[in-house]
Amino acid sequence: MDFFKEACQSGPYTQQTFGVCDNQNSTPAYVDTGNRQNWVATVENPAQLAVIFTAIDKCVLLDSDERGCGRCDGMLTTDNLLYLVELKDQRANWRSDATEQLQSTILFLRDHHDLSAYKHKKAFGCNKRHQAFSPIDQETRRRFFDVYGFRLDLQGIIKLPGG
Repeated sequence: MDFFKEACQSGPYTQQTFGVCDNQNSTPAYVDTGNRQNWVATVENPAQLAVIFTAIDKCVLLDSDERGCGRCDGMLTTDNLLYLVELKDQRANWRSDATEQLQSTILFLRDHHDLSAYKHKKAFGCNKRHQAFSPIDQETRRRFFDVYGFRLDLQGIIKLPGG
C-alpha cells in the first residue's frame, strides 16, 4: 500500500490559501484553488510552502480494498509535514465518524511507511456544515497523540506552519 503513489498526487500548491474538496460521490477528493463554494476545508499556507495533496480514499485505497476499514479522504505533505484530512458533509455523528476514519488511516500509514521524517503530524476532521473549531477535551487529544503520534483537530481551517 503506497500512500505516496504519484498517480494519486497533485501539486505542489504554493498559494497562501486553497481548498480541499470532496464531491461525496465515487471520485477522489481534490484541491481547488479558485471556487471557494466547493471547499470543505480551507488550507492557510502563509509561508507558501510547496504542498503535495494525495487522494487516499478512492485512489491509494479503492472502495474494494480493505473492506470494513475506514480511510480518510486525503493527505497534505511537505518535506517535514504530514496532515491527514477527512472531509464530511453531515450533521450527526460526524466527529466520531471522522476520528475513526483518521485512526484507521494512521494505522495503515504506519504499517507501510516510516513517518520519522515528519516533524509536524496532524489529523483533521473537517465538516462543510460545521466550519468552526469543534472543541476536543484535553484527555481525548492527549490519548489520540499518545496512541497514534498525530495531533487531532476538528475544524474547517487547516493552518500550515510559517509566515
